[in-house]
Amino acid sequence: MRSVCRKGGSRANGTMTEVAPHIRVVAAIIEQRGRYLITQRRSMDVLAGLWEFPSGKVEAGETDEAALRRELRERAGVTADVGGVIAQRTHRSGSHVVDLVLYRATIVSTKEPRALRVAELRWVAPQELGNYAFPLADQAATDLLLGTAQLDN
Repeated sequence: MRSVCRKGGSRANGTMTEVAPHIRVVAAIIEQRGRYLITQRRSMDVLAGLWEFPSGKVEAGETDEAALRRELRERAGVTADVGGVIAQRTHRSGSHVVDLVLYRATIVSTKEPRALRVAELRWVAPQELGNYAFPLADQAATDLLLGTAQLDN
């Protein structure tokens, strides 16, 4: 799903209005035995080498939940139940605006997650999250899990 965000002046005062496309990204906060699943971006991906909660873009005509289930299958090879929204955040990234929505999710398949379309994946304790470099939008999620910040709801 893409939408537009208008920034700047209005046509009424004769100034140009910049339109930035919105990209909706959904992320799974998956906890097992006090650890959270994180994945590392591949070397050919944007923001290569950074870590994130399993996530991906919502495609046209797709619900957030369907997108998240698809991304978890494609990136970690697991089936998951998607729970409620934990928080959401809007972040400007270059020429785009990223609407990040965090969902609780639970792995329901008996398979262990494996790195498919990611460089690596790990289960980490909340206090270890600070040892991993996250993109700015995801950093707010780690701060929430550490209890040091609140996300927009």
